[in-house]
Amino acid sequence: MLRRRLNRLFGRDERKVDSRTIYVGHRPCPATEALIPPKFCDNRIVSSKYTVWNFLPKNLFEQFRRIANFYFLIIFLVQVIVDTPTSPVTSGLPLFFVITVTAIKQGYEDWLRHKADNEVNKYLVTVLEDGRRACKESEKIKVGDVVEVVEDETFPCDLILLQSSREDETCFVTTASLDGESNHKTHYTVPDTERNLESLSATIECEQPQPDLYNFVTVFSQCVVFFRSLGPENLLLKGATLKNTQKIYGVAVYSGMETKMALNYQGKSQKRSAVEKSINAFLLVYLCILVSKALVCTTLKYVWQNRPGQDEPWYNQKTQKEKDANLYLKMFTDFLSFMVLFNFIIPVSMYVTVEMQKFLGSFFISWDKDFFDPEIQEGALVNTSDLNEELGQVEYVFTDKTGTLTQNNMEFIECCIDGFQYKYADSGTELDGFCVTDGPVNILQQKAGREKEELFLRALCLCHTVQVKEATGQGDGVADGVEDQVDGVMGLDGETVGPADLGGFIASSPDEVALVKGAMKYGFKFLGMESKNMRVMNRNNDVETYELLHVLNFDPVRRRMSVIVRTKSGDTMLFCKGADSSIFPRVRQEEVDRIRMHVERNATEGYRTLCVAYKLLSREEYDQADTGLREAKLALQDREEKLMAVYNQVETGMSLIGATAVEDRLQEEAAETMEALQGAGMKVWVLTGDKMETAKSTCYACRLFQRSTELLELTVRTLVDLGRKREERLHDLCSWVKSKPVSAFSVPPRSWSSANQDYGFIIDGATLSLVLNSSPESNSSCYKSLFLQICQNCTTVLCCRMAPLQKAQIVKMVKNCKGSPITLSIGDGANDVSMILEAHVGIGIKGREGRQAVRNSDYAIPKLKHLKKLLLGHGHLYYVRIAHLVQYFFYKNLCFILPQFLYQFFCGYSQQPLYDAAYLTMYNICFTSMPILANSLLEQHICMEVLMDNAALYRDVAKNAMLGWGPFLYWTLLGVYQGLLFFFGVRFLFSNPALQDNGQVFGNWSYGTIVFTVLVFTVTLKLAMDTRHWTWINHFVIWGSLAFYMFFSFFWGGIICRADAKNKNENLGVQDSCLIRAEWTDPLRGWHSPF
Repeated sequence: MLRRRLNRLFGRDERKVDSRTIYVGHRPCPATEALIPPKFCDNRIVSSKYTVWNFLPKNLFEQFRRIANFYFLIIFLVQVIVDTPTSPVTSGLPLFFVITVTAIKQGYEDWLRHKADNEVNKYLVTVLEDGRRACKESEKIKVGDVVEVVEDETFPCDLILLQSSREDETCFVTTASLDGESNHKTHYTVPDTERNLESLSATIECEQPQPDLYNFVTVFSQCVVFFRSLGPENLLLKGATLKNTQKIYGVAVYSGMETKMALNYQGKSQKRSAVEKSINAFLLVYLCILVSKALVCTTLKYVWQNRPGQDEPWYNQKTQKEKDANLYLKMFTDFLSFMVLFNFIIPVSMYVTVEMQKFLGSFFISWDKDFFDPEIQEGALVNTSDLNEELGQVEYVFTDKTGTLTQNNMEFIECCIDGFQYKYADSGTELDGFCVTDGPVNILQQKAGREKEELFLRALCLCHTVQVKEATGQGDGVADGVEDQVDGVMGLDGETVGPADLGGFIASSPDEVALVKGAMKYGFKFLGMESKNMRVMNRNNDVETYELLHVLNFDPVRRRMSVIVRTKSGDTMLFCKGADSSIFPRVRQEEVDRIRMHVERNATEGYRTLCVAYKLLSREEYDQADTGLREAKLALQDREEKLMAVYNQVETGMSLIGATAVEDRLQEEAAETMEALQGAGMKVWVLTGDKMETAKSTCYACRLFQRSTELLELTVRTLVDLGRKREERLHDLCSWVKSKPVSAFSVPPRSWSSANQDYGFIIDGATLSLVLNSSPESNSSCYKSLFLQICQNCTTVLCCRMAPLQKAQIVKMVKNCKGSPITLSIGDGANDVSMILEAHVGIGIKGREGRQAVRNSDYAIPKLKHLKKLLLGHGHLYYVRIAHLVQYFFYKNLCFILPQFLYQFFCGYSQQPLYDAAYLTMYNICFTSMPILANSLLEQHICMEVLMDNAALYRDVAKNAMLGWGPFLYWTLLGVYQGLLFFFGVRFLFSNPALQDNGQVFGNWSYGTIVFTVLVFTVTLKLAMDTRHWTWINHFVIWGSLAFYMFFSFFWGGIICRADAKNKNENLGVQDSCLIRAEWTDPLRGWHSPF
């Protein structure tokens, strides 16, 4: 009851229904009704994590969730509560330093998020209120407001388009910030709405907010005048930008955190590197060592005190309170005291050093001039500095094809019309611009009939969503075309053509622009849209006009798109283009046989192919399709399914005209990059939505497949076996492939020159669905296991006809398989985001398909060729540096605390510290921190050029080789050996004690200081000996750290401590002073009284 009232109070009841009602301009319909305004969320965007009030408690809570921070907090509290041998400052100060540095870093990052939020929320927008144009901040926009947006502005919320300045009632937007597509998309106004928005009374019945960018179901009603069904083509999304349109008006339907952009935003999952996992494992080992030391010392203390006269010597009588204390409680207190005394074996400052090393080290990637691309005037980008070392551990590389291996720069190459191949002749040997290079068996007919040729070219000019960019005058169009990535329109003579010197074409896909430009080469020019009419100039320079009736939009399920147009003569025609697998089943088989040969040949040559078909619709067929489309668009429930049914019904019985071939060229140095990655021991998987023949050709061109590579194919066509279930056939094929010779599969990944047999594996999306989503009666895990075994034994795997979700499923399956290999995904488009987020390391390419992949990636590079240096160079060095940093930290702390442990055997287990409190505090913070930090940033055990030229060196550090248990044991034993040497070496010096000038022997402070001095010099010089790449920074921090220690020791031990001892002698007398200083002559004799 209380929850329902609160929901009603805060306007949350509307979420319980399937739709929401919005009043345009907050005016009820009809106007005589009283308006009870529904409550929707405001338009504020909040991406920040903290506020001024909750930063301190929330940040502290998150930081102390880390085991190491929580452990040192407990140690600090024990020192405060329990009478421990060391001051709370010794652990509190390092902990405070770690917490403060991390809080400052996180606070700064959140401040940047607050700043970005304020830029969006405080942005001024124009709203129509009470017939007036008023400016208000973006965060104050309410659902139902009519908003004005001008060209190049970003939409402040999700809007339904009401009016546009364009005559055809459309507008163009770019959605690069949403789905990664940088090309222009066309959106339409609500048909037949009142022009005067100030007096418009209308209601909108739309679905509740949901994150699907491509799905929107709404009914628009203008009182009782009419009802209109709206879809995603009428919705302008927040974050999109208005282009090529002077001004639009729209009504806000979703605002703030309910916009589709906000609902699609999901924070990246926290990725942990293998180094961090190794650190945690090593910490557990050292924690066990710490507990063991404390238990040994506690046990031996009470064993020693059980000796007669040892527990209560005559000079140190127990008080009555000490005699009455509980023995077990005292033992537990002593155990905690020993834990505090030895806790410095756990290097808390290592976390800060690692964070600083990652953060500062990431700048070397951004600063690398080799990553700068003059074409886009940008270099590499680091979005996540926590994964630098993972770049040196990659075992599997998952790459997209289009835009990643290829340039995504489409060029029309050739076409096939009615079985005849046509290529454009630059010399213009024929008047019609065609050059027939080959044909079918019938050599008497040299090319298709003129009627078929013109029908094919009309189909290319009409079956698309391309728009002509308006000229902006005085050359601005060219500049805008460059800025907006609009393709220019080139004529036969290389000059820009079109009415009024048009600036170019605007399309949602570069393929469509390439096809329209290809038709222009052969004499058919698309002149643009006028209202609902498409204008085409034919070979005779006559302008043909076609009324556009319906557009059956492309979607990845149908893999085709169609338009229905009406000619001046009244004929209704449907033109359709799409993938061969989508078109061939819908046309006559004899037509397919004439075209299939050319399609397969073009795909083998690496071209992207599309088939073109048409259908002449009768009046009854069109009326039925028109009625079905209108009814489906009016449906609020299952609209997509109903539209799909109408599409499939009308797109049948078509006639195949021909096919096109468009080339997408390889990226610069793509082949060399892929060969280097394979030489480094990585296995490359190509995940693409293209057809198998095209993708296979690209793999050959990139040298992923060699001519000697034996290809193992597992696709739908290999599963065709009449009379048997596909699952049974799949199991048989998997078993057959797995039965290939083991010796052939067990060879290592291909080196630069290997005579061994290589195997490649090809699978398509449909077969992969059988593998990943097998029927309940089949053994799904068996298929996955067989599939993984096959793929892991092949040098290259090609997965074609893949959906974005399947890409992520593949990456997840490999990532979670036995051995947990490190995976890397690289792509350039929005369809690659899922696999980029799923992989251990995600790489985005700053390509032509927007920046969605870049924003969701961990690292972004301008070109594919830069991946070679990023992995083989920077990745290798980053891993070696941080591995040495981690091992060195554990080593120097073991050297530091082992003499403290040994000292307890010679002081009666009295928890007496060997080192001064100042040394305990500053050892990791000041004396030994800067040299290893500089080394971890600048060290190059092998120069970058050698690493780039010898990819096999990458294998030397693969699979976390430098942070395995073998190297860890080496560094641990080295620390134990040197710790023993420090302690007993100095004890040997004290075997024949000398007297000070005041007649006293050298005591505890002198002994500990000498041990500490030898320790600091040894661990620092050890680092100097391991340094192979010296810079002035290394010299400065190494020798500077030693000089600082000497200066501090002189200042601290020679001035402060002597003054402190003098004051104590004056106040307490010499005997009491001797007791305080706890002098001891021979450590082997244990603790003794100076009397």
